[in-house]
Amino acid sequence: MRMRRIFCLLILSGFTAGAQPVVYNTSNAHSHNDYEQPIPFLDAYHQQFGSIEADVFYQADPEELWVAHTAAELSTQKRSLDSLYLLPLSKFIRSNNGSVWKEKDRKLQLMIDLKTAAAPTLSLLIKKLQQYPEIINCPVLRIVISGNRPDPSQYASYPSFIWFDGEIGTRYSSEALGKIAMMSAPLQQFTSWNGKGRIPGTEMPAIEQAIADVHALNKTVRFWGAPDNINTWYTMMRLKVDYINTDHIQPLAAFLNKLPQRISYNNPSHDVYTPTYKSDGVDKPVKNVILLIGDGMGLPQVYAGYTANHGKLTLFNMRNTGLSRTSSHDHYITDSAPGSTAFSTGEKTNNRFVGVDHTGARLPLIPELIHPKMVSGIITSGDITDATPADFYAHRMARDSSAAIFGDLAASPVQFVMGSGNKAFNPSLREQLQQKGFTVTGLLDSVNTTSKQKWVVMDPVAGKPVAKGRGPWLGNAFTKSVEMLSSSGKGFFLMTEAAQIDHGGHDNNLDWLVTEMLDFDQVIAKALQFADQNGETLVIVTADHETGGLTLLEGDYATGSVSGQFSTDDHTALPVPVFAYGPRSQLFRGVYENTELFRKILQALGMKQK
Repeated sequence: MRMRRIFCLLILSGFTAGAQPVVYNTSNAHSHNDYEQPIPFLDAYHQQFGSIEADVFYQADPEELWVAHTAAELSTQKRSLDSLYLLPLSKFIRSNNGSVWKEKDRKLQLMIDLKTAAAPTLSLLIKKLQQYPEIINCPVLRIVISGNRPDPSQYASYPSFIWFDGEIGTRYSSEALGKIAMMSAPLQQFTSWNGKGRIPGTEMPAIEQAIADVHALNKTVRFWGAPDNINTWYTMMRLKVDYINTDHIQPLAAFLNKLPQRISYNNPSHDVYTPTYKSDGVDKPVKNVILLIGDGMGLPQVYAGYTANHGKLTLFNMRNTGLSRTSSHDHYITDSAPGSTAFSTGEKTNNRFVGVDHTGARLPLIPELIHPKMVSGIITSGDITDATPADFYAHRMARDSSAAIFGDLAASPVQFVMGSGNKAFNPSLREQLQQKGFTVTGLLDSVNTTSKQKWVVMDPVAGKPVAKGRGPWLGNAFTKSVEMLSSSGKGFFLMTEAAQIDHGGHDNNLDWLVTEMLDFDQVIAKALQFADQNGETLVIVTADHETGGLTLLEGDYATGSVSGQFSTDDHTALPVPVFAYGPRSQLFRGVYENTELFRKILQALGMKQK
């Protein structure tokens, strides 16, 4: 596990600003006017918000503290501070053996905004709190007074369990600062920004300076009256505001809880390859075709990789581009099986169908069509019987019929298939493959590129994510594959799948997706280098579909950081990009059905269309 993944889990663990968190969580959330929520206190408490606010009014006869936003509301409903906040908080602290939550070190700030005169309201509050020794003695709880506060010169005279909310821009004595827990201000004090786009550049320096000044005092920062949407939440985090003010408990909690999986940052950059373009777009016969499929790779995934690689990708150095429409025969949204069957056969088929048409009839695949004049091979960073690789050697109506797919592999003319294995593999299938001339191995390193053997490589390393130890396996497999196919003296077709871009999309894990995209880009560089050296090779990069409905909402080219949100954990109907390089790469321009990839490949090879 990379070190930056550990830092990704840092949270605001104290009441002081100190080192700011890279990724926020609900400890950084402030439930503004919490008493107006459908369930006061408990909603925010169960989401483990780090700060919860209640407005209180003092009543003299009989003495009581009522929770409300305006005095007018007291005539229609009376809810006491005790019943809504102090009693349930006391109960939780006692049940958690002196802590607010079961997580002993997690801290809470209960902000009490005084709506009536400071002296009597605060005096009664202190009397009430003294009736709850578990509250005032809780080491991970602070009672912070806002609203009608006494003069700061009096702060030090109040009990140790009473803290105050300071005002940003106000100068305090060192004695008063010792009683200030945090500092707040209305965002409108600095900007009239409406929460869309960016805060105007002319207004940003004053905000940044105010935050820096507060942090220099070792205090936390909150802005109230700010817009309350996802763009604002990102903005507050970018500014290193310690508490995000919200009236939307559940949406902000969901956003913050999912944030560790929605961000990829401090990515090391890799060098990109700049092609020579000598054979790019030249109208001459193609000898070799390299088809690179980023499973689940839409434009957002590509651009996430571009951002994470500090504003550069080898993929973006390919000049001839197009868009592929991805729907299957029986559904607006495809899965990988018909998505790649379209590439391998030129036909639309049903979801989950592999290498057959929508009736289940067998379709001729590219490796079968070019055999024996050309040789072919298949690589994947996933299961070799999964839909995308299987689409180039199997014919099945169920993509998960792995044992039968292994059987189809035995009859396929492909020279090799490389990836990870499947639990359906057994001694009988091994024997079947061996009888057809395949050498079965569990290690990529055991493949001899100078031999004339056919190979089935089921390397466990291939199935690991890059971030969990796969390393450059896909690039190494690609290099070996090109060496083997080139040594035949014939033209070749090589399909290479970056399978786990799709896995990151399904998991809604942006870092997984990004690291796989960056690995794929380095394989693309190897393909373009070979194409430049060879001069007769067409390289195509595309996807079978987009996965996750990814939207990019934050990024920094300088640090290689990117963040976004997902709309689904499944595929979407978005068209996907097509990039092409080499002779006849101009054929791949435009917008077309995914089945046209097949026809364009045959046209580039000079083969008759069916």
